[in-house]
Amino acid sequence: MTQIDVHKALTVGQVAARSGVAVTALHFYEAKGLIRSTRNQGNQRRYPRGVLRRVAVIKAAQGLGIPLAEIGRALETLPADQAPTAADWKRLSQQWSRDLDERINQLVALRDRLEGCIGCGCLSMQACPLRNQGDVLGKRGPGPHLLDQT
Repeated sequence: MTQIDVHKALTVGQVAARSGVAVTALHFYEAKGLIRSTRNQGNQRRYPRGVLRRVAVIKAAQGLGIPLAEIGRALETLPADQAPTAADWKRLSQQWSRDLDERINQLVALRDRLEGCIGCGCLSMQACPLRNQGDVLGKRGPGPHLLDQT
């Protein structure tokens, strides 16, 4: 990693205060490779100022429900020694937007299937796509087969 300008470097406490993220979270992000620091002669962490924007990207993505592993893969496509730019954010957010649209579609389909079985209670009706698609439980005969599994 390139050395950072020690006169412009931020301590972990400064990054925490300016980003609104706990010191422990910053250590966690660093352990996961999402952010990087260098160490001074006293072995204290020092962060480049660009880490503030990187942390902002992480928090924005987490707020959208993007898993940290996926955030990490996205951040790997960015230069490690520079703050993410508006163009970087646009590229990342377009991909995440497509992923969110796909998840929304999956959740809507799940919700619509759920509405079809509300109130049935037995979960063995031929129409139940959640637990008994194709009426596989009906082939076992009458009764609450799923409730017998303990």
